[in-house]
Amino acid sequence: MELEDKVAVVTGAGQGIGRATALHLAEAGARVAVADINAAAAEDTSAVIAESGRESLAIQADVGSVAEIDRMIAETKDAFGRIDIIVNNAGVTRFLYVMDVGEDDWDRIHRVNARGVFFCMQRAAREMIDQGEGGRIINIASIAGKGYTGTSNAAYAASKGAVLSMTMIAADQLARHDINVNAICPGVTVTDLSINNMQARAESLGVSITELEQARDARIPIGRANSPDDIAAMARFLSGPGARNITGQAYNVDGGLVMH
Repeated sequence: MELEDKVAVVTGAGQGIGRATALHLAEAGARVAVADINAAAAEDTSAVIAESGRESLAIQADVGSVAEIDRMIAETKDAFGRIDIIVNNAGVTRFLYVMDVGEDDWDRIHRVNARGVFFCMQRAAREMIDQGEGGRIINIASIAGKGYTGTSNAAYAASKGAVLSMTMIAADQLARHDINVNAICPGVTVTDLSINNMQARAESLGVSITELEQARDARIPIGRANSPDDIAAMARFLSGPGARNITGQAYNVDGGLVMH
């Protein structure tokens, strides 16, 4: 129970990495605000946490909207009295060839993946500063932000590169308040979103999903893709006491695809 008495907010927690992270933090003792644009998905994750005997709150929120971010933070504060941890996980993408990325694709991806992460980070940090007891901010980036070319599209990679830059600058400027800011860079992770992207890629190449999966795993040095729990385990560590002196870092969880 390394997170006993802590309050965490996890965005995009209705499925995939966000859901796994919310469950891991609850298992570690935290009270968790489960935020997702899909209200039913948020309620489902929250219900699983409640069944384990931990406190949870489901919040429907679109993190591309600053007004909804403000509401998400306010509802968490009203319910639990404080915020100690935020995991900025919500993100969007789809498989696109570089010449097919349009303005709408760029704006949609950056609205959530970059703008949303920044204002979630800023708003949570404001609460942490007011509390005067430090805090943890964990941004879910991607190895795409470090130049991995097997990404879904160039706009997505650019948005995740922005997350890495914001993480380092925020870590430096928030350190005086004892707020640690780190990023996690997942590699290939099996989620509904990644499966949809793989299906689109398979169709564009005229191959089967099985062939793509085999080729994918062959490129990963450790020989397997991530499960959402692999990312959640790192988020749990970075939220806990063992990471108290770690800040401004971007950790790859990718089976060795990108080794820096």
